[in-house]
Amino acid sequence: MAGNDGRRGRQTVRDMVLSMAAVMGVALVAYLTIPHSGNGDPVKVVDYSAALASAKRAAPYPVLAPQGLPQQWRATSVTYRKDPAGHAGWHLGFVTPDGKYASVEQTDAPPNDLLKTVVTGYAPDGGSTIDGRSWTRYQGDHYRGVTETSGSATTLVAGSASYPELEQLAQALRP
Repeated sequence: MAGNDGRRGRQTVRDMVLSMAAVMGVALVAYLTIPHSGNGDPVKVVDYSAALASAKRAAPYPVLAPQGLPQQWRATSVTYRKDPAGHAGWHLGFVTPDGKYASVEQTDAPPNDLLKTVVTGYAPDGGSTIDGRSWTRYQGDHYRGVTETSGSATTLVAGSASYPELEQLAQALRP
């Protein structure tokens, strides 16, 4: 009787080892056949050229977008829409070279409405001269921004990025 228990124990251990080998084999096959992203970068870059062309046709103001930014600036979001009051809004978001967020916001809505929406808790924080034009700095609860009003449009460059990065983005803006 004791001999049978020893054989049963060895057979149980052998069955467990074989089961583990089978599970590991299936896991290895799954790992080798499931696609992997090579760089692990979670940023999804968007091409905003079509949205920009549409916005330029539809907007009641000259829509601005950056030209000549280094490749490290990666566009991640783009929208153009009218709000319920009929104000046109252009948005273009980026991940900066420092890994922060920066966006271009333009609207023909009142400037304070734009600031309240994007730079919540905003307070004036000095000024900047960008391409010979005066921009006002604002610091908010989570974001900061630089803004300028020209004609019927207010342009706000805002985000978690530093003022120098926001100013670099603002300097690259062209109609």
